[in-house]
Amino acid sequence: MEELITGVSWLAVIVGAVVSFLLGWLWYSPKLFGTKWAEGVGVDLGSASEMPVGAMVSQIIGLLLMSWFVGVTAVTSALLTVILATIAFTVLAYSGGQFTKKSAYARGVEAGYWIICLALMIISQGVIRNLL
Repeated sequence: MEELITGVSWLAVIVGAVVSFLLGWLWYSPKLFGTKWAEGVGVDLGSASEMPVGAMVSQIIGLLLMSWFVGVTAVTSALLTVILATIAFTVLAYSGGQFTKKSAYARGVEAGYWIICLALMIISQGVIRNLL
């Protein structure tokens, strides 16, 4: 139980979450996948002044929790656990997108984002743990 708090590299947790959040900003922007993704989920991309603050706060909280999960599994040598959990939840989110009639493109963009976030969080744990 102690490894849930004291054994985790909190710097790596924060870096993994922040880098993933910034990736999301780029990933869902018109520069990458945002325009076609928005069409596929039936929303309009707004301007920077119209950003959904509640959704963004929820996103950073979720990313921090996911990154903490990665940190705990790194400390306990159970990295496969977080990989399987992330893949399972990604597949479930993908199927949920099918129920809500999101386009295949939009579902793929969302699934790709979660898998890349996981990779970034694992890399953050590895790099920062080795530096400290």
